[in-house]
Amino acid sequence: MKRKIMTWIMSLVMTAALLAGCGAETGETAEEKPDAGQVANSPPADLPADVRVGSLKGPTSIGLMHLMDRASKQETADSYEFTMAAAADELLPQVIAGDLDILLIPANVASVLYGKTEGGISVIDINTLGVLYMVSGDDTIQDMEDLRGRTVCLTGKGTTPDYVLQYLLKENGLSTGDVTLEYKSEAVEVAAVLAKTPETIGVLPQPFVTAACAQNEELSVVMDLTEEWDILQGRDASAQDGTRSRLVTGVTVVRNGFLEEHKEAVDRFLEEHAASAAYANEHVEETAKLVAAAGIIEKAPVAVKAIPACNITCIDGVDMREALSGYLTVLYEQDAASVGGGLPGEDFYYIR
Repeated sequence: MKRKIMTWIMSLVMTAALLAGCGAETGETAEEKPDAGQVANSPPADLPADVRVGSLKGPTSIGLMHLMDRASKQETADSYEFTMAAAADELLPQVIAGDLDILLIPANVASVLYGKTEGGISVIDINTLGVLYMVSGDDTIQDMEDLRGRTVCLTGKGTTPDYVLQYLLKENGLSTGDVTLEYKSEAVEVAAVLAKTPETIGVLPQPFVTAACAQNEELSVVMDLTEEWDILQGRDASAQDGTRSRLVTGVTVVRNGFLEEHKEAVDRFLEEHAASAAYANEHVEETAKLVAAAGIIEKAPVAVKAIPACNITCIDGVDMREALSGYLTVLYEQDAASVGGGLPGEDFYYIR
């Protein structure tokens, strides 16, 4: 009888010890068994996520159109909520406050945002290359040297068009003493001047270029500033990695807090974004209808002409870092304030 009682007591002790061990395992030793901990306490990191995306009403959003359409039909792995604004100033406070996760903005604005958030964002891809063109009714303008002694009308002193044009002038042996720069507050003002006096030389972004040329048949593109930029880069065949650049208009950034929690969702977005950008370039008429419906370009026929000239792309990884870092360096050397006072660190570039 005593032997049976002792056996029963020992069984209870062993059971209690096993239960105590299980309790400890869910606490201090859970890290040693991550699978068990994930099942009990948290969902796997690769589950679908709710992704809030902000973009600008212009070329930087055109590459998103197909993804937006698929997301509205619930054909994507993750759930997307899209916000489109007319200016970056409307979206930046939202990403700083954590109300947006992914943002498509001008390249130099991304650098400024990186500084303001103390490295709180990372760039994940380049979504748009150069969209700036020189437009005029004067077909004698064929290269930068032909601008000597002329007046060029463009938007905003201290803006991207200004920095780009001054860089191109300088590298071609010209200065603002050789070319008069006349600044307007908006692209529509430049377009209005061109419509009234076609012999004027103006710098415009797409889709304003296509719209201006459609309204006045005397106007045409006399110079592609992206091509001029690439010509300059091609002259330096000995450039080392990171010193060559491309004319970059828009980039896509992510909040690092979201990236840390949903890395798989960010990687999926990159795949979706690349496919959507490719669709925009390969299916122009279908994309033009989406663009018109979204109010980016009022009429689909105009969008059909504008989209091929918008340089829609999706460049990520090392190629993105090289192209973007070189571009930001050019801006920094002209005016440090244009990129937030300093160049971003290596952590600015998200390389999968």
